Amino acid sequence: MSEADPMRLNGRAIPGEPAPGQCLRTYLRENGAFGVKKGCDAGDCGACTVHVDGAPVHSCLYPAARAAGREVTTIEGLSGADGALAPMQQRFLDAQGFQCGFCTAGMIMTAAALDDEQMADLPRALKGNLCRCTGYRAVGDAICGIRHVEPAPAGDTVGRAVGAPAGPAVVTGSARYTLDIDVPGLLHMAVARSPHAHARIVSVDDSAALAVPGVRLVLTHLDAPKRHFSTARHEDWRDDPQDTLILDDVMRFVGQRAAAVVADSQGAAEAGARALAIEYAVLPAVIDPELAMVPGAPVIHPKDPATRISDPDRNIAAQVHGHLGDIEAGFAEATVIHEARYRAQRLQHAALETHCAIGWMDDGVLTVRSSTQTPFLTRRGLSEALGIPVERVRVLCERVGGGFGGKQEMLTEDLVALAVLRLGEPVKLELTREEQFVATTTRHPMVIDVRMGARADGTLSAMQLTVLSNTGAYGNHAGGVLFHGCGESIGVYRCANKKVDGHAVYTNTVPAGAFRGYGLSQVIFAVESAMDELARGLGLDPIEFRLRNVVRPGDPMVSTTDELDDVVYGSYGLDQCLNAVRTALGNRAADTAEAPDGWLVGAGTALAMIDTVPPNGHRGEARVSLAADGRFLLEIGTAEFGNGTTTVHAQLASTALGAAVGDIRIAQSDTTLVGHDTGAYGSTGTVVAGAATLQAATALRGTVEAAAAKLYGGPARLVEGVVLCDDRRIELSRLYADAAEAGIALSETGSNDGTPRSISFNVHGFRVAVDPATGEIRILRSVQAADAGRVMNPLQLRGQVEGGIAQAIGAALYEEVRLDDAGSVITRTFRGYHVPTFADIPPTDVFFAETHDSVGPLGAKSMSEAPFNPVPAALANAVRDATGVRFTRLPLARDAVWRGLAAAGVPDSQDRSLTPQDSTGEATQ
Repeated sequence: MSEADPMRLNGRAIPGEPAPGQCLRTYLRENGAFGVKKGCDAGDCGACTVHVDGAPVHSCLYPAARAAGREVTTIEGLSGADGALAPMQQRFLDAQGFQCGFCTAGMIMTAAALDDEQMADLPRALKGNLCRCTGYRAVGDAICGIRHVEPAPAGDTVGRAVGAPAGPAVVTGSARYTLDIDVPGLLHMAVARSPHAHARIVSVDDSAALAVPGVRLVLTHLDAPKRHFSTARHEDWRDDPQDTLILDDVMRFVGQRAAAVVADSQGAAEAGARALAIEYAVLPAVIDPELAMVPGAPVIHPKDPATRISDPDRNIAAQVHGHLGDIEAGFAEATVIHEARYRAQRLQHAALETHCAIGWMDDGVLTVRSSTQTPFLTRRGLSEALGIPVERVRVLCERVGGGFGGKQEMLTEDLVALAVLRLGEPVKLELTREEQFVATTTRHPMVIDVRMGARADGTLSAMQLTVLSNTGAYGNHAGGVLFHGCGESIGVYRCANKKVDGHAVYTNTVPAGAFRGYGLSQVIFAVESAMDELARGLGLDPIEFRLRNVVRPGDPMVSTTDELDDVVYGSYGLDQCLNAVRTALGNRAADTAEAPDGWLVGAGTALAMIDTVPPNGHRGEARVSLAADGRFLLEIGTAEFGNGTTTVHAQLASTALGAAVGDIRIAQSDTTLVGHDTGAYGSTGTVVAGAATLQAATALRGTVEAAAAKLYGGPARLVEGVVLCDDRRIELSRLYADAAEAGIALSETGSNDGTPRSISFNVHGFRVAVDPATGEIRILRSVQAADAGRVMNPLQLRGQVEGGIAQAIGAALYEEVRLDDAGSVITRTFRGYHVPTFADIPPTDVFFAETHDSVGPLGAKSMSEAPFNPVPAALANAVRDATGVRFTRLPLARDAVWRGLAAAGVPDSQDRSLTPQDSTGEATQ
């Protein structure tokens, strides 16, 4: 590329030349095209798709130099010169074909270039574009021009399919994610990571690194505070062991950060990190959690009790033990007993925006812009880890490109903050996709031994769980995931005799953390499989068996203890959900696919219950104010990462204030806005933060009406953006001015402390076909019924359910973070991990129970984590029904299914070159 032959970007010539070897994606972003996103750097996700001379390309693979003399169009240039949306942008807006929106620009750029033949085969046409949030139905509807957004009259928006306030920004590429800002003088960080599962750093020679041109700083454990903390973010810090340092001299997993290099450019930082000479003394490592608890095993965290590790000498981060009734007497009463060991694998969150942060000093205040679900808790964590007053720390985010629990952690912010405090200059750290796999967190892999018994009358007599949870090298979320997983999974069933023993164990492997469902999906896989086997043993329909045993309003919800807590039946729709799924699966004519000849067909169901808020406190605050232009400003602390809570908050505020949704401006996810917000996790965005918004907006309505009555006389009513005083219509802009002159403040705050807590329910059903000759599973019908209380936004809620199902189908069929014998992650790319694509996800019929919750705002309950939880168990139960073989290990990958069928002697599954001894999964007949 030369000055004489420049690239044209969205119609304008770009002067200058790219760096040697630079890809088009980074060059476009350097020139302000922030709509071009980084999701993989390997051509796997499509988030960076742009048009070069009208043809779509993955710009992360396209050399910038090849664009010389060419016309490059990004999402920002797709709109008309007058700002009018391009047809495909409008379609995505009308269908709400996005959630977090990080993938949307690339998806639109691909879709906008499709010809008629490609439009007729979207699974093939979209194979290069990944979406982790939506489940793809909304994407397909958008491309096909199906409109779902409906108009909402002022003050009557709850219950309607209102579009996301950020929708226009998302489809035009103007929505700003963490790194979508131009910071003058920005420095770049790269991290040197441990090649060993367990080792002590003997020395770090940084001379070669500092000799690299542009390198400004090397950070090692000698430069970091010795204050232990947890990367997990919880309202109560005592929920997690304090076992982590910003930089440690002991490496406990392959990929742990050993040192960091800050430089003028990303290339120089990476070169500096490679140049570090780090000498390690290798220590004995333990990879297997069962072996880690054996006396004499290497102790991973030899720390004192102040760190809150349950039993450091046995590598036990946390444990739970509960015993209700007489478990052996319960088994003695049983007509049928099922006993088996189930295994649930590691999963990666695979949010398309990797963990990243930018930090700088602003008038003496450490300011960190981060991709986080917990700005306020991250501020607190930085204050404690770095030893600086909390009022001297600000954390903010704009839009977050997916989270799924993975960003309920502090994984980049502390290292960036340390560098900023040392240099006084802005610093950025953006993890690569490989780092996301090897150095962040996963779902906790679990081994669940289940033993359950039922009487001849179809009632449960005993439930016993022994759970082994592998928390990896650090205990972030170890206790919470273990307790939660052992809680609602059996608390949903009435049974007088229950026994639970669970351990979360340290190993020298990549840490586990918060993941959608927070332990429930793993344990539910075991419990719901066992429920299915008990029903079969009694000759009962599996749904009928569940209906006989599920809790009902008035029943205590007990799992590991019968102590009273703050969980109540705010509403109850589980019976509706079970019956809806049973009716849907009974309608074979509604199947979306047919079973090929010779394939085995079966159906299966599973249910899940989840508390709508975490225990031990969860706070939300909101402020709503009348602005000078007559619109309203809603300030909230909670983050938006595809969970859709921002839309619901706008609906709640507009309903309370009698205003149009478009008249609610929203500022959020900034620790300077409100006093405190625990964060967007634990299914709280609507039921906690939303309740605070509703409270503030309702209070402001009263304040506005009182101010108008005082200023203008007579009774006043706030109606559709004006105040009616007798027969006079007072514009809100006039009221604001008159109130300001009179010294009347038109602003109110609301808060919610997250108690009491309600419960929500989900039931999933599948009909599947299984090819005994290959082990392939084909989904013929997918249906989920959800009890979410009063539905705030049916379009958005359906999207949350579909997105959870899609992620769970991936978990059930093929997703797995795999390690080698040394504990090193070997699945390091999307291509090797297999995030579901458009072609992988069948349509799902979604039904909502008709309930109205007494706890949540205007009758709402949570529904962000919950749809994931019953899906793998329902799929395994369907495969069991089809084949007669019970699979006890996830994922149900095709080779594992074939081997299991071959081992069980299922006809037509044995004439292959593989043998049953090759099996990597377990199956029982």
